[in-house]
Amino acid sequence: VQLQASGGGSVQAGWSLTFSCCSSGSITEIDAMNWYRQNPGNQREFVAGFGTSGTANYAESVKGRFTISRDVTKNTMYLQMNNLAPEDTATYYCYVFAFSPATRWKPFWGQGTHVTVSS
Repeated sequence: VQLQASGGGSVQAGWSLTFSCCSSGSITEIDAMNWYRQNPGNQREFVAGFGTSGTANYAESVKGRFTISRDVTKNTMYLQMNNLAPEDTATYYCYVFAFSPATRWKPFWGQGTHVTVSS
């Protein structure tokens, strides 16, 4: 199972950007789908995610600006980011906690995709 994240780049403050994260492999069940971000020297922090109930949750710093979504037919999750600010600059990671026959239940991380927001 692999997660492939894409969509990073350099943007101006106020712009929008969408990340996508596609899973490949024999995942048969997903318990959690989240986005995290991290800057050098800092801990990885939760940005947005779907819990077991399917309800979307967001960090306070991104509420009202970011939207997480998913397309199960494409095994893909998205993070729509609007009104980006310099403090959103980070490497973003997608994460799933999922079951596959080969690995059973385990966490999977994407490789990270970076956004730089300039003022």
